[in-house]
Amino acid sequence: SGRSARNKLPSVQLAVQVVLNGKISTDREVAMSILVVWASPNQDGLTSAAKDNILKGLSEAGGEAEALHLNKRDIRCCRACGNGWGLCRSEGRCVINDDFSEDYQRLVSAEAIVWITPVYWHDLAENLKAFLDRLRRCETRRNHFLKGKKSLLVACAGGTGRGAIQCLDRLEDTLGHMDIVAVDRLPIICFNREYMLPALLGAGRAFAAHIGQTAYEEGV
Repeated sequence: SGRSARNKLPSVQLAVQVVLNGKISTDREVAMSILVVWASPNQDGLTSAAKDNILKGLSEAGGEAEALHLNKRDIRCCRACGNGWGLCRSEGRCVINDDFSEDYQRLVSAEAIVWITPVYWHDLAENLKAFLDRLRRCETRRNHFLKGKKSLLVACAGGTGRGAIQCLDRLEDTLGHMDIVAVDRLPIICFNREYMLPALLGAGRAFAAHIGQTAYEEGV
């Protein structure tokens, strides 16, 4: 199963205080991990600020999450090898020797995922698209390790921000092919950044509490 497969892989542990009936329960510490995947070359831009606030919100919920910065990773494009399908279909892995396999394992190990992308032409960042293209091939045809995993989606757009909603829709559609569940979708644009960036603190806290409560109820 997906959960048994995750237990075989290394994970970053996150202790989350579980919210039950509106109250924080400290009777039980839930070991879990939340991976924040973000893709932007700008360390001080809107996407990076969104990432920082999400991480802070997760931390305020009682623990720490791990950030995966795709711009610092070697992720190459799918080759559509063989007859259009390579080892992704037959063995659930990719033949390309880069950082994809390691980062895939980090996703599998995580209890939940936050996806944060800048918006280009109403679409995801190209390096995130390249990563998801290969992930989708391994997941949908063979592994299904990420099926049912909950995610929070954030799209950050400069300029008019008109492409943020379309970007979130495309991201959710891609994740849906792998049966990854979107819990919320948050557009951050120039117009709303002054009130939406602080709101991401609350989004991080709420997402961590939701994942922690789910893990508590499942007896993780």
